[in-house]
Amino acid sequence: MIDDFTLEQCRKDREILQLKIKNLEHGINEAEKMIAESHMNDEALTFLRRKVAESNQDLAILYLIP
Repeated sequence: MIDDFTLEQCRKDREILQLKIKNLEHGINEAEKMIAESHMNDEALTFLRRKVAESNQDLAILYLIP
């Protein structure tokens, strides 16, 4: 979940917003690659999938910032 300070900074500065979006997109893509190539145990996969879901929610929030 994105903290209030980060959200406020993203609202104030488009460059910060774009960097945060790019960072989240990259993290999601890399995590999805790890899941696809998975040799992890079920617990680790569940954790990683949860983090991807949370990151997708954060990304959706950031996309809504004008």
